[in-house]
Amino acid sequence: MSTSAAADKPRPDEMSAAADTARRFHPSRVNFTDLKPRHFLWQLEGKVATITLNRPERKNPLTLESYAELRDTFRDLIYADGIVKTVVITGAGGNFCSGGDVHEIIGPLVEMQRNDDMPGLLAFTRMTGDLVKAMRACPQPIVAAIDGICAGAGAILAMASDLRYGTARSKVAFLFVRVGLAGADMGACNMLPRIVGAGRAAELLYTGRAMDGGEAERWGFYNRLCEPEAVLTEAQAMAKSLADGPTFAHGMTKRCIHQEWSMGIDESIEAEAQAQAICMQTKDYERAYEAFVAKQKPVFEGN
Repeated sequence: MSTSAAADKPRPDEMSAAADTARRFHPSRVNFTDLKPRHFLWQLEGKVATITLNRPERKNPLTLESYAELRDTFRDLIYADGIVKTVVITGAGGNFCSGGDVHEIIGPLVEMQRNDDMPGLLAFTRMTGDLVKAMRACPQPIVAAIDGICAGAGAILAMASDLRYGTARSKVAFLFVRVGLAGADMGACNMLPRIVGAGRAAELLYTGRAMDGGEAERWGFYNRLCEPEAVLTEAQAMAKSLADGPTFAHGMTKRCIHQEWSMGIDESIEAEAQAQAICMQTKDYERAYEAFVAKQKPVFEGN
């Protein structure tokens, strides 16, 4: 090693000080290597976390508490980039998620309506929207593994993921209109048209009808169809592949996809010029070049 190269390499004490600085502003309440959520299952294998909605006897509906815990978990994932590189979200027992629990959410919301509690209703709808915001803001790509029923808020969780693997037998329904509500829920009128097209999104949101897996794939909602016994395994394999890649760059791609929805083409080109220049400063960019020169496969570290 040359003298200049040795001088450029961070000393162990400098690396330790940098790591300590990062730890000081991370949320102390969260330990992602030993996370024990109350309202869903959490499994961490390598750098891939799997969230499993786990109320199979009811097709995994969401409650007020599970909404909030999912929101807080995805919010905190911004501080877990060195531990969690990708996330898989799925449901237990052959179903993804049947939406908001009729008895634990819809019943109480109807009671709030009867009491003219508009502030309370708005607080609820904003809270559910905060979950989608958190999913889009966390740097980790999210892969949804979908089987069986995927309805209402469950369809929104799938929509808010970055990639969606599904089964032919699955049913996806944005069924808010069937309970007297607008299709405009948790960002659906913004995000769904960008995934399946405006006309198709309008049909799904106006009618609340279900798409089967074949239609969901043809319309671009699903990235891939899998056999029911393989959908989770294949989603986790994709998540692992992404986790083994240049994860800082993946986070930049996710941020640009999200932010550029509201930009014109000129603004997008400039934003991507800046984003790519930042990525060119990473060690992963250098590793890829050196591996190419050596005719080897690059080993990325996410920095």
